[in-house]
Amino acid sequence: MTVSLNTGLVGGGTVGGGPGTSGPGSSGLPAIGDWTSFETLRALQEERIAPMVRHARNSPFYEKRLEPGQSLATVGLTQKRDLRDSYPFGMLGVPRERLATYHESSGSTGNPTPAYFTEAEWTDLADRFIRKSVPIGPEDTLLVRIPYGLVLAGHMAHWAAMRSGATVVPGDCRSLAVPYSRVVRLLRDLDVTLTWSTPSESLIWVAAARAAGYDGSFPALRALYVAGEPTSSARRRRIEEILSAPVIEEYGCTEVGPLASDCPQGRMHFWADRVLPEIYNPATGDIAAEGTGQLVITPLYREAMPLLRYNLEDVVDLQYEDCPCGWKLPTVQVLGRLGQGYTVGGRRLGQIQVEEHVYRLPADHGVLFWRARAEQDRLVVQIEVPGETGGEASASLAASIEAELGVRCAVSAVPEGTLVPSRLLAQRLDAMKPRKLFGPDEDWEHAILRG
Repeated sequence: MTVSLNTGLVGGGTVGGGPGTSGPGSSGLPAIGDWTSFETLRALQEERIAPMVRHARNSPFYEKRLEPGQSLATVGLTQKRDLRDSYPFGMLGVPRERLATYHESSGSTGNPTPAYFTEAEWTDLADRFIRKSVPIGPEDTLLVRIPYGLVLAGHMAHWAAMRSGATVVPGDCRSLAVPYSRVVRLLRDLDVTLTWSTPSESLIWVAAARAAGYDGSFPALRALYVAGEPTSSARRRRIEEILSAPVIEEYGCTEVGPLASDCPQGRMHFWADRVLPEIYNPATGDIAAEGTGQLVITPLYREAMPLLRYNLEDVVDLQYEDCPCGWKLPTVQVLGRLGQGYTVGGRRLGQIQVEEHVYRLPADHGVLFWRARAEQDRLVVQIEVPGETGGEASASLAASIEAELGVRCAVSAVPEGTLVPSRLLAQRLDAMKPRKLFGPDEDWEHAILRG
């Protein structure tokens, strides 16, 4: 059985220069500005849904699951375990020879979660990645400090930036060839203007620069693109304050690619012209167009691996509401993953809740890193304080957490270099990611995640 998607994707040419552009040689897919209201956006989505459902039946997984002519409204959820159970090519929707790349999500247990893309889909990936409130251009130098390997994100940013004319520095954060001491040198010597990393990475660069005798600033930076972990508004503001550049938050997944990014007004918008979002309530089984619940997605132009109502299991708040930016796309807030967090004194706490209070501390306390342990009846927190204000910072943080989160809290200050050891920043080590929130029986003395 073969169904042509007739997507209009192309494999060559160049991607347009900024948000909403669809100039010569671009993907030919919808661009911001091609629709003028949520009603016309919905019409665009409706036009693509039926062809995608038909195309999905090309894959072994959906061929068994779908009836001819079935509508999306009657399709059950596709779960991550379905992708793992279909490893490696049970989700394949095109002939194998059409594939351009194969990827896997990080952190899988048992069978990995596979993802594969055609050459045409790579143009779409680049097209979505360059939708930035601070766009990529030929004058830019982009440091890619995201894993390459089998993960999509590093390769995608690399390719998209090249097609935008930028100079790419492939600083894979899982390579022994690019330790933090070298990252600091590259940022300074190459006048890097844009970076692509996790939020945690940017704070480690500051610490590594200071350990090397610099002031921790990188004057050429004009924006930091961040993704890969949730970040609180307070941490985002702190990064912007330290590095004097806006933080542009991204949201996506290896299976589909970019899903959302910040607009010029600082609100994250979902790329609903390329991927249909829905909200699933696991308690009732209901699926709605907007609201708060688990994010379910149906990519509208996915060739190699069609996905129908794929449950990412991320809890989000999605709203079709007007924004001064004029993009006419739903706003999305990523609230975390179902089941994450710990119970303290009868209250469920997640990392973002604690982090928000840590980075509300005045900047002159110099707190970059922290960790916390959730005990049965209290939260125990440590913060790195480089100066003489450890007692003041600790007392302030404890009072803030107890007042707003409603849990007992014990905070202590530790010297700079305790949680992220300075000696490690100068060594030839691969990726370091500080872990912050721990359970009552976990060892927080080993808070640096490697690789």
